[in-house]
Amino acid sequence: MAALVIFALAGTAVMKSAAEHLSSVSQVEEVTFATWVANNRLNEMKLTGTWPPKNNQRGTMEMADRTWYWQQTVTKTNDNDLRSVTVSVGEDESYDSSVTSVTTFVAKPTAGN
Repeated sequence: MAALVIFALAGTAVMKSAAEHLSSVSQVEEVTFATWVANNRLNEMKLTGTWPPKNNQRGTMEMADRTWYWQQTVTKTNDNDLRSVTVSVGEDESYDSSVTSVTTFVAKPTAGN
């Protein structure tokens, strides 16, 4: 009888551990895809060459059979030729919450480029 109780407790602990592991794996996957979406958006923005980058832009991107919603925020820095751009990404169409955000700095294009 004691062996049965020990086995039941051990089985419960293993199941709990496995469930927590699966939960953390899905969170890591979600953050990874959201980061890729943010990086893709930042690269698209850099390719357009618009100066200064447009503030408060929003959009969607399809990745991993999901629709991701991104929002771009541009902040002026102390240097007039430099802007901080943050892209927040989430799965919420109302942009109330985000999975992750990525920030980069964009310099004003020079005349030779």
